[in-house]
Amino acid sequence: MARIAGVDLPKNERIEIGLTRIFGIGRPTSQKILADANVDPNIRVKDLKDEDAVKIRAIIEKDCRVEGDLRRDITMSVKRLTDIGCYRGLRHRAKLPVRGQRTKTNARTRKGPRKAVVGKKKEA
Repeated sequence: MARIAGVDLPKNERIEIGLTRIFGIGRPTSQKILADANVDPNIRVKDLKDEDAVKIRAIIEKDCRVEGDLRRDITMSVKRLTDIGCYRGLRHRAKLPVRGQRTKTNARTRKGPRKAVVGKKKEA
């Protein structure tokens, strides 16, 4: 099992897919990393040679912001928005959708499960 950027990659997945388990790396970034490292994207993680893993690690450290650093940057960006009190910050603070989506219906993912209103009956 290869360990890259503090994440254990699943043994039986192709390396191209396995790299996407790292927070901050998607398919296009994974393909670019493998092309830069001259590694075949179709080999399995368990068949990855040690020198290939070292190349991949070096490229990720040099070019990409992943895992803890990326999470910290995102958190700090949201904190900055809430501190300055801009509209997006207020939406983050209220746990409502930030990017202009409707909230009369939908938005259940962001708002959480429905809360029953006491004393309100369903109309028949």
